[in-house]
Amino acid sequence: MFRQLLATGLAPLFSLFIVCVGNGFAASLTTLRLDAAGVSATAVGLVSSSYFIGLTLGAIFNDRLIVRIGHIRAYSCFAALIAVSVLVQSLFVDVWGWLFLRLVYGWAIVGVFLVVESWLLLAADAKMRGRLLAFYMIALYGSSMIGQAQLGALDAWGVEAPFILAGILAIWSLLPIVLLPRHSPHVERVEPLPPLRLLRMSPTGVVSCFVSGLAIAAVYTLLPLYLQRIGLTVGEIGAMMAATIFGAMVLQYPVGRWSDKRGRLSVLIVLGALCTALSVAVLALPPTPVLLMGLLFLTGGGIFAVYPVAVSHAVDRAQAESLVPMIQGLLLINSIGSALSPIAISGMMARMGPNGLFWAFAGMHLALLVFLVWRRKERPEPVPVAPFAAAAQMSPTGVEMRVTEELVQGALDREAVEETGRPQA
Repeated sequence: MFRQLLATGLAPLFSLFIVCVGNGFAASLTTLRLDAAGVSATAVGLVSSSYFIGLTLGAIFNDRLIVRIGHIRAYSCFAALIAVSVLVQSLFVDVWGWLFLRLVYGWAIVGVFLVVESWLLLAADAKMRGRLLAFYMIALYGSSMIGQAQLGALDAWGVEAPFILAGILAIWSLLPIVLLPRHSPHVERVEPLPPLRLLRMSPTGVVSCFVSGLAIAAVYTLLPLYLQRIGLTVGEIGAMMAATIFGAMVLQYPVGRWSDKRGRLSVLIVLGALCTALSVAVLALPPTPVLLMGLLFLTGGGIFAVYPVAVSHAVDRAQAESLVPMIQGLLLINSIGSALSPIAISGMMARMGPNGLFWAFAGMHLALLVFLVWRRKERPEPVPVAPFAAAAQMSPTGVEMRVTEELVQGALDREAVEETGRPQA
């Protein structure tokens, strides 16, 4: 089984790992270089938002290209676009030019996610998907953490060198995936549920996923700006960002398993309160390096756990045939929040200074907390129909890796109980 797992997933995951190391430090360096050039926080937010807009557009349209030309050729196209866009960034610093380049970059990087996730989904049987999803998350978060941790060393190479290295990594990531046998699994299109229908089915899921998108996008794009403006060096910023991503990686699963026992809504309420308290603590306590790193580790764990727990809460009420379109719809809601976040929060940082970021974190999570407490009073939370499955924000295709046999069977059992009053035999 392990040998089959390696044969199925090693090459696409290795390609993903390589390209995402570059993605990890390129995102932070884009923010830091713009700030060093004297660009306003609002302009930094515009450039950052363009990346997430590209990400959202690519998630909607890129699967058509994969269907038309196949996985290997599509990956080659996306990796080439990533390399070109980040290499051109090394040539000049201009807000409008970088806005376009980051839009292209976001469109291309989600294409990479689509190729890798659909490859893993369609090349493996249902029993292996959970393990492949775990390896996928390790590759995604681990590569981002490594990329962030190298910010200091890369900065010493000069202004252009890190962007050139990110381009080289994108090109290098082609090697593992093009050496695979030339087969192209079929990708089926599934339309996500419309936002209004999602809101009627799971208000908690929609609001929580939207707030999660706001917060996670701000972590990736505006947290480096905050850290630079409070006086940290690029190396220290890289260490702080790595600690934040590490918290996201290691705390998501235990928090999710806790939600199996405590209840998803209760855990979301705790996460809302925790993220609010941690944000206030960053604002109130003296920003010593060790204390700040610890607070960011916990903040990353809390912020990044909201999305998977919220999705799990929503699907606990979903019909079996609606599981995939519901999760895809929640992913779209999350992406909309990510696209809006840098523009909105950078405006707060422009008016309030760097602390505006954590005032925004505190405000959005306090609002989420109030909403979740109200929802629990209005309607009891559902019983989990299957064990929690940890997941990062994925492409619409990769969403299907979360829909396990246990989840489908749990939804069917719940439907049988609702219709007949008796468990399904």
